[in-house]
Amino acid sequence: MSDTADPPVPARRAGLRPILAGVALALVLGGGGFFATWSGMLLPGTDSQATAAPEALPDVAFLPLAPVIVSLNGAGDGRHLRFVAQLEVAAPHAGDVSHLTPRILDVLNGYLRAVDPVTLQQAGALVTIRAQLLRRIQIVTGEGRVRDLLVTEFVLG
Repeated sequence: MSDTADPPVPARRAGLRPILAGVALALVLGGGGFFATWSGMLLPGTDSQATAAPEALPDVAFLPLAPVIVSLNGAGDGRHLRFVAQLEVAAPHAGDVSHLTPRILDVLNGYLRAVDPVTLQQAGALVTIRAQLLRRIQIVTGEGRVRDLLVTEFVLG
């Protein structure tokens, strides 16, 4: 019997030409995309936003508070906390809030005196204390007058 199977056909090598064509096409398209983005063709309005005038700053005033020094409850070793802050106030209400400074200092003293010394040494303590104090100050001064409490000194000694 004779074998009628076809002899194996050697696989054709693709060569280097398709690879070079792919690399060239990628470079051309990448360069075109870079140029289109850089020149502003893809994101119109970017240049107009960059040259637009910035928004006006909000009408605020900053009222410094007297430094508060409290002895830490339960420390037993005579440790103290020095706390200095400023209030960010809506400018039309600066006089009203300034008039209430003694009440604000009373709230600061009362809260800081009650805080556990161990709590003061934790990583997120200042954020929590700041939020608690701001809320108490806003209750004393009325809603909408004090926008923020800016802590400028917080020293345990």
